[in-house]
Amino acid sequence: MKSLIATVQSFVANLLLWSFFVAGIVAGTASGVVLDGTMKNAATYGGIAVSLLAGSRIAKQPTIKAFLSRPAVLWFLFLFNGGAATVCYFIMDGTQGIMAAAGLGLVSLGAAGGLIASRRKPAASVNQPAPAESEFS
Repeated sequence: MKSLIATVQSFVANLLLWSFFVAGIVAGTASGVVLDGTMKNAATYGGIAVSLLAGSRIAKQPTIKAFLSRPAVLWFLFLFNGGAATVCYFIMDGTQGIMAAAGLGLVSLGAAGGLIASRRKPAASVNQPAPAESEFS
């Protein structure tokens, strides 16, 4: 069982991580309401970077990782983001539509890769022999 100090440290670390994630998303999406010009671009790109870094750290946590690797979640991510990418490409004009479609398409392809990997994993583990014991242990 974890000590009280370790539990509090873990809670504070998770709280800060989620706060950075949310703040990055807010800065990346809502900076145009408050800022103009170069400041808007800096806040948008900085917010995107912060949310990507925090989100990648959040995704490595065991509970989130287990949730994201479930087939139902992967199918949802694949279909929803693939459909949204298609809609963005045809609805939005110019570079914005292409970039939005490319980003959503990458998420969709990542989910498809997860689906394919999860289908191959059980078959690969059945055919592998048991690992031999190390001579040093």
